[in-house]
Amino acid sequence: MDFSVLRNLIRRYCAGEENWVDSRTVYIGQREPPPGAEAYIPQRFPDNRIVSSKYTFWNFVPKNLFEQFRRIANFYFLIIFLVQLIIDTPTSPITSGLPLFFVITVTAIKQGYEDWLRHKADNAINQCPVHIIQHGKVVRKQSHKLRVGDIVLVKEDETFPCDLILLSSSREDGTCFVTTASLDGESSHKTYYAVQDTKAFNTEEELDSLHATIECEQPQPDLYKFVGRINIYQDRDGPIARPLGSENLLLRGATLKNTEHIYAVAIYTGMETKMALNYQSKSQKRSAVEKSMNAFLVVYLCILISKAMINTVLKYVWQADPNRDEPWYNEKTELERQRHVLIRAFTDFLAFMVLFNYIIPVSMYVTVEMQKFLGSYFITWDEEMYDEELGEGAQVNTSDLNEELGQVEYVFTDKTGTLTENNMEFIECCVDGHVYVPHAICNGQILPGASGIDMIDSSPGGGGKEREELFFRALCLCHTVQVKEEETVDGIKRGIHQGKATSFYISSSPDEVALVEGMKRLGFTYLRLKDSHMEILNREDEIERFELMEVLNFDSVRRRMSVIVRSSTGEYYLFCKGADSSIFPRVVSGKVEQVRARVEHNAVEGLRTLCVAYKRLTQAEYEDVCHQLSAAKLSLQDRDKRLAEAYDTIEKDFILLGATAVEDRLQDKAADTIESLHKAGMKVWVLTGDKMETAAATCYASKLFRRSTQILELTTKRTEEQSLHDVLFDLSRTVLRQHCTMTRDTFSGLSNDFQDYGLIIDGATLSAVMKPAQDGSGNYKEIFLEICRNCSAVLCCRMAPLQKAQIVKLIKSSKEHPITLAIGDGANDVSMILEAHVGIGIMGKEGRQAARNSDYAIPKFKHLKKMLLVHGHYYYIRIAELVQYFFYKNVCFIFPQFLYQFYCGFSQQPLYDTAYLTLYNISFTSLPILLYSLIEQHINMDILKKDPTLYRDIAKNSLLRWRIFIYWTFLGVFDAAVFFFGAYFLFDNTTFTSNGQLMTTNTQMMFGNWTFGTLVFTVLVFTVTLKLALDTHYWTWINHFVIWGSLLFYVIFSLLWGGIIWPFLNYQRMYYVFMQMLSSGPAWLGIILLITVSLLPDVVKKVLCRALWPTTTERIQNADKLYKGHLSEFTPLTSLHAPIRKRGDGRNLNPRRSERLSKKLMYTKWGGATDYCTFSSFLRFGESSRHSGVGHAYQGAGPETSV
Repeated sequence: MDFSVLRNLIRRYCAGEENWVDSRTVYIGQREPPPGAEAYIPQRFPDNRIVSSKYTFWNFVPKNLFEQFRRIANFYFLIIFLVQLIIDTPTSPITSGLPLFFVITVTAIKQGYEDWLRHKADNAINQCPVHIIQHGKVVRKQSHKLRVGDIVLVKEDETFPCDLILLSSSREDGTCFVTTASLDGESSHKTYYAVQDTKAFNTEEELDSLHATIECEQPQPDLYKFVGRINIYQDRDGPIARPLGSENLLLRGATLKNTEHIYAVAIYTGMETKMALNYQSKSQKRSAVEKSMNAFLVVYLCILISKAMINTVLKYVWQADPNRDEPWYNEKTELERQRHVLIRAFTDFLAFMVLFNYIIPVSMYVTVEMQKFLGSYFITWDEEMYDEELGEGAQVNTSDLNEELGQVEYVFTDKTGTLTENNMEFIECCVDGHVYVPHAICNGQILPGASGIDMIDSSPGGGGKEREELFFRALCLCHTVQVKEEETVDGIKRGIHQGKATSFYISSSPDEVALVEGMKRLGFTYLRLKDSHMEILNREDEIERFELMEVLNFDSVRRRMSVIVRSSTGEYYLFCKGADSSIFPRVVSGKVEQVRARVEHNAVEGLRTLCVAYKRLTQAEYEDVCHQLSAAKLSLQDRDKRLAEAYDTIEKDFILLGATAVEDRLQDKAADTIESLHKAGMKVWVLTGDKMETAAATCYASKLFRRSTQILELTTKRTEEQSLHDVLFDLSRTVLRQHCTMTRDTFSGLSNDFQDYGLIIDGATLSAVMKPAQDGSGNYKEIFLEICRNCSAVLCCRMAPLQKAQIVKLIKSSKEHPITLAIGDGANDVSMILEAHVGIGIMGKEGRQAARNSDYAIPKFKHLKKMLLVHGHYYYIRIAELVQYFFYKNVCFIFPQFLYQFYCGFSQQPLYDTAYLTLYNISFTSLPILLYSLIEQHINMDILKKDPTLYRDIAKNSLLRWRIFIYWTFLGVFDAAVFFFGAYFLFDNTTFTSNGQLMTTNTQMMFGNWTFGTLVFTVLVFTVTLKLALDTHYWTWINHFVIWGSLLFYVIFSLLWGGIIWPFLNYQRMYYVFMQMLSSGPAWLGIILLITVSLLPDVVKKVLCRALWPTTTERIQNADKLYKGHLSEFTPLTSLHAPIRKRGDGRNLNPRRSERLSKKLMYTKWGGATDYCTFSSFLRFGESSRHSGVGHAYQGAGPETSV
């Protein structure tokens, strides 16, 4: 009996997944191997079903309810509702149950709808038709029915339904071209190769006769790694084994291009495909504001419990006297006397909890949900974020995170398609020190006026001309570019030299296309690769043929690629192109210094540079090269390492030819957006799957790295020379030495007083950093984080999708717990988008996976500026006021109820009528704060865009800190005390009437407990509404209508509620109470006086703070009022920033303020002329003692503008 399967299972589950190494055997076409071959052991694999949804029909209700009641507020209101059902409480269970049911239902519908959309998208993918070869025929099936081992037919422009091994292609050489835009963000074409022994199987019948098995590794998420072997069984012979690598693996989500059809076998299906393994599970995100709300809720719960406890204890102290415990008019029943005192105390405690539970109103959560939902439409309606080219505007997929847009500290962005347009332009080439600059050539299209060649230096003569042509030939041959030929009108296919408009170049690297197009403009045209021969058209219109012998593919460690070709005369050439750092050390001759100088000049300009070199090979040298390469390629163990060693041996002793410069076009205003984010205090990281040189050049062009930035490398190349431990500690010493010698300016990269650092790390090194140190030397993560904190920008290149998510998670979980934002446009960015606090997808050329899985989607990267600096700023300001205001107005509401218990014998008597208790948060005070939280603009929108530093004033949840929360709470307690005691003492001079009611001696007004409660409630409603009116900066007719309309509604409702005997009520205690109260002159006077006294302290505090210690925001508000809303025409606005107050140790007391000089040069437009002036003290309110106040004016052509 064979126990190998059992042994493997035991090893897998006992040793742990990370130590378990196993392989799978795939039987091509589900056919058993021939008799006498290896044993046939069928294995179970998952089907090709993709599942991205969160719920099913059966688990939706319990799972959703569980998630919703994990929120402290929902759970709290559920408990209160149950208490009201169980015991006799002063208020009805409807007051808590109905709002809770509404919130739970609305949230469940919203989340259910979102998950239904995910189910719909999954079904569209799973039911997509695929073509499978069965019994020599093509059978059409749904995608989810695909199984491992099935042979699949894929046609041009179709997407691969699962991970496939390429067996054969419609192209004679067995290759196919693929775009992997949805995987790694690259929209360029990549070449994949069929197995040499199966590429001749081109029909369904031939494939049906194929007997072969594939042995490969178990599914793993690395997109760039695959190791396997195919065993092909032929007649009466043993199996032929051929190695399989990533060049044979077609990944799910990629698209077939420039190839009519292919045949391939499925090896990974469904949730085991590499793309599915790279998807991060979608978890519910919670904003910092919601976390603050929960923290405040806990505090108010403690206050509530304390109130209930105090009242319960005092009640039993009060009832210690038998006359108070059981008066003659309210004797207890026998059952009540027999109840244990602890049970009675507990029941009373719960009753007090219910009485005071309005301090935490469920309506606040309803209002917050409505504010987020309705507020999200402002992003959708924003015309400035509409893209004419796409015909689409911004989209909001999750409204729960609107305010988080105003709290971002780290921005993680993809490069290709996000920062750049993925559009390359050939700029120049340098041959032996001679520079050639053709006119603009961009991705195969010659721009207008691009005729002729502009030579900066004179052309070389004699032997130099031969080197020049050799350089051009090298660039025409050393690449992986393919020619896409399209049919002309007459149906005849024409080459690129026969008709410019009928053919174009495609490649896995867009800059290769730009280089080949550049050579075309310089006289050498690459025609095609046919029968392993590369054809080029030289300046004399002669076709030269070179046989392609070997291709040494590019990799991020070597940073170069090479080809070996044989000319028509039989000479062997090895042409190599790569980064200057990888070419120059391997050069033995050539004009190195001249070329190096030009390369450095172009690098400073932010151009992507490549160096080109060559060497001639003899027949013996070539045969030795072939032997080394074939030995390395056939090895299954350490194949990459052996290939690297072979490449290192072959690629040396070069003769330098020259260098090239290519520019990757940035998206419109990408650099301006990154600069604005830096000024706003955010750190920007670029996470890309691209190679280091390309990404670094983009970082320079986008101003992420500056010319003064000192680049620190943490790459595979450096860790090969030194241990990772030594490299990390060297970098740590470098940045910390600078950090210790001087105080860092808050504007990262904007100060010239300190060395600016930028870090570059690659994926392989990041994996090593993330692993625990084996030698016990400590955790590398902390050292890495410390280095990153002291760098103004970080570039992470050669990142797998999951590594992007790991980087985001690492920063999220650091001790500062910063708010992170991830932005990208491809499926390879989905993991980091889901991991970050806020995920933004770009609706680009790379598909819509990122946009569908993101929280927000925008057409272009430039729209991120307004999304954060304007919308994020407004959302945070609005919801911060909403939360603080809600807690404030409910302290004002319920604290008089607490005080009233001291005057009613702790009998749980409500101070307010039931209608007032129910409608206070629902009707009387809800609309004004909701409208405020939707349309308030404390600063003009144009000012926020022009002065990104204002974003720093709201950073780190500054408006919801404990100090401000305590201020609002104490303000509410003060106002509540004024309401209660003011009303109490105002009517303290009273006498009893015969019917037990109170009557004032001076007005003969009937004054009972409901009149007293109504008086307190009236002052309460007017005070909290006017408080909001005082906080409003942006007034419209809607504000006036809602604020004054709410007060009018309260008055009308009270008149109707107390003016009619309602037949459906079993009590009429409020009849005529409100009218009787208003008929008293002292009541009117008391209401006006108490409202004034309540609002006065907050008004005085604001006036003093604005006059003596104004913030930057308040200065700009004052200046904007002075200029009647036209301050945004004055730019820059830095002269209005608050001055930096220094402590004794020189550190800033307010680090979120900009450190600027007291006088700033700025320009204004008066009467059409531009004059330059400085803002003097008239804009610095209350600063005359701290500034000189001298204003200078430049006498320009217009009127005098000195101020």
